[in-house]
Amino acid sequence: MNYSLTCLFIPIVRRPFEVNTSKYILFPICLYLIVYIWHSKHNCCLQGFPITLIELKQLTFSLQSSLLLISLIFVTTSVSLKIPRLSPTGGQFIHGNYWTQGRPSEASSSEFDNKDLQTFYYKQTLDHFNFRYDSFNNFQQRYLINSKHWGGSNISAPILAYLGAEESIDVDIPIIGFLPENAIHFQALQIYIEHRYYGESIPFGSTEVAFKNASTLGYFNSAQAIADYAEILIHVKKQLHAEHSPCLLPWFRLKYPHVALGALASSAPILYFDDIVPPETGYYSIVTKDFREASETCYQIIKKSWSEIDIIASKPEGLSSLSKKFRTCRPLTTSSELKDYLDSMYARAAQYDRPPNYPVTVVCGGIDGASSTDDILTKIFAGVVAYTGNQSCYVNQPRNVTERHVGWAWQTCSDMVIPISVNNDTMFPPYKFDLDEFINNCKATFGVPPRPNWVTTYFGGHVWSHCLDIFTSNHADPDWLVNQRKSEVRIIKGWMAKYFADLQALQQEIPR
Repeated sequence: MNYSLTCLFIPIVRRPFEVNTSKYILFPICLYLIVYIWHSKHNCCLQGFPITLIELKQLTFSLQSSLLLISLIFVTTSVSLKIPRLSPTGGQFIHGNYWTQGRPSEASSSEFDNKDLQTFYYKQTLDHFNFRYDSFNNFQQRYLINSKHWGGSNISAPILAYLGAEESIDVDIPIIGFLPENAIHFQALQIYIEHRYYGESIPFGSTEVAFKNASTLGYFNSAQAIADYAEILIHVKKQLHAEHSPCLLPWFRLKYPHVALGALASSAPILYFDDIVPPETGYYSIVTKDFREASETCYQIIKKSWSEIDIIASKPEGLSSLSKKFRTCRPLTTSSELKDYLDSMYARAAQYDRPPNYPVTVVCGGIDGASSTDDILTKIFAGVVAYTGNQSCYVNQPRNVTERHVGWAWQTCSDMVIPISVNNDTMFPPYKFDLDEFINNCKATFGVPPRPNWVTTYFGGHVWSHCLDIFTSNHADPDWLVNQRKSEVRIIKGWMAKYFADLQALQQEIPR
């Protein structure tokens, strides 16, 4: 028999972003899944390119749970909901100097070329966990394959798989540099799978129907998404004659260990679920630490600014004065609109504080660079302009509501409840997550109550760190990040070496 190893990397990233009627919070999450597969010597053709059949050997390699891809935007009327969103890019929410200057170089990775990608659609099952007649309905789920560096099953070349975030897969592919950069080294096949309910992978034929109500949104959850990935990966392996191929992150690894041998995850805030860690000592403490390390004066000014906003807002014509000072797109109706905007901006800056721009430094550069005679809020506005660039107006900008907004709102009101609070030791106003109020808001919005304990019940919990390692490398990367990527590759090589050793031992046992 002729065996070949297929290895899968599945990245997923998340960051903070907060909104109250326009308040979101994203969390950094990156996940890579490494899967090892057996290939038999049968040959097959996957809609255009030849590959060898794979019979996957199930090896046991235990990894902790990690977070799937999902992004948050929950709209509410009376309560600020601080719930993590998961996305490598931040999508449409990343804007201004940091995004517009940083993205071109990220997207122009020397290893990325659209011409190398082939697009396929898999007839996906709507409901993987029910035997009712309507559960067997299906939809077209998109995935893309890059076989440019594929060494083939005859040399046990691996497969690297990326499981999409809460946006169209088109947004992620150009900037997820970890796969193409390592595909050359490992002679790997690359697979990119789009998450259900995003991009072109919309059930029920249209977003209007798919997002119509709780009944159609009921198939939009992490368990269904992970099962989607399993089906597509197994399908591709059959087409390649690879009975088991790459699979999702650690969550995927827990549920489908026969498909995934290993997973490399970074920055998955698993411990934010179900009060595994105190909600008030989490993300906002880290954001504060980032700003304080960048500039003590910047940190102090931001910390003092919240009370200044409240003082001015309480005066006659105070909201009008704040609207003029911050050049809002429409007059403020409450001080919370402005505070939520600033809260989100600081969180995004820390979440995506990566080279070469370092947005936290950009924000603090604007604040610290203002005249010493300027008042606190004038300095804060200078930080806003430094981060976003010159715009006609700021705060409460009009925006189109897309499946990204509704999708994360639904998921946080169903199975992805992440309680986030803010204590008195940060640069932000204190905030206490109120589960009862959250449940009531979800009921009012979708007619369903959240399941706050479901994630830890179904997946378990664990923590990770950041997601910078998944992006395309560049000359401005700090030494620690360069060394971390090298360390990850060494670990992956170790997994492969173990796989080959086990495979060789098994081959010796097979009668010839």
